[in-house]
Amino acid sequence: MNWEVYPESIYHILKKYSAYKNIPALMITENGAAFTDEIKNEEVDDPKRTSYLKNNIAQVFRAMQEGVNVTGYFAWTFLDNFEWAEGYYPRFGLVYVDFATQKRIIKSSGYWYANFLKESETIKVTT
Repeated sequence: MNWEVYPESIYHILKKYSAYKNIPALMITENGAAFTDEIKNEEVDDPKRTSYLKNNIAQVFRAMQEGVNVTGYFAWTFLDNFEWAEGYYPRFGLVYVDFATQKRIIKSSGYWYANFLKESETIKVTT
């Protein structure tokens, strides 16, 4: 979509908002990126989206380590969907949707995110 990808921006905006007086806890409700997805052998390998998620989550964690009260992070979006201004392209989902058949294929970014959440829960429970 020709949007700039600059992971540090999420860190800077979290720091900026957390500096306001009496600011409540912050939550990232939509964070994602659209890249070209191709199906090969019934799989969708999307390393750019995985990298995007890793880098942005790392910046959120950086802000949290510096005292920013972030209570949640939600990837945009679970499924490829209809974007109001763009239609069925671009694809933001962690799960590929064949809009003609409604078949779903979990993308490599979806598997990465699921594993990340599982590992994060394990760390939270054991610490």
